[in-house]
Amino acid sequence: MKTLPILATLVVAAACARSTPPVARAAYTPRTRAITITTVPLLVKEEQSMYPFLKPAFAKGGVLDGKEVYAFSPSSITVVEGDTLRLDIINPEDDAHSFVLPDFAVSLPGGTATQATYVAKHAGIFTIQCAVPSHLPMMAGQLIVLPALTMAGVARQPS
Repeated sequence: MKTLPILATLVVAAACARSTPPVARAAYTPRTRAITITTVPLLVKEEQSMYPFLKPAFAKGGVLDGKEVYAFSPSSITVVEGDTLRLDIINPEDDAHSFVLPDFAVSLPGGTATQATYVAKHAGIFTIQCAVPSHLPMMAGQLIVLPALTMAGVARQPS
């Protein structure tokens, strides 16, 4: 009777030890992605009359002295390595901005919409920022480029 539990354990262990064939991965096909980005004023000097609590912040020595807080919306963009981004960048305000990535910069004069194309050549996390010194460090975001391998499809195993 002692051999039955041992035999059952060996059968279960053998079943678990069977190797499954490797799963084939399909290659990722890069896509063109249309993305609209808007510059958004969050805390700017023009809002002082509407929000009186901002007066001390923008006053000499205040936390926002010489600065304004703008943002990109969306502030994070996720794509896959090899994708082409067709960017529509809208700056509805009168302040000039820029949209800067490593090896890529777009000037955004006030009250304009600009179109640009960017190819995400390398996987990684890249900072997007406005190059106007008084808008930093607040006006920043991220371009997240996933490795193409992580997005490859999984082929079904034959039945």
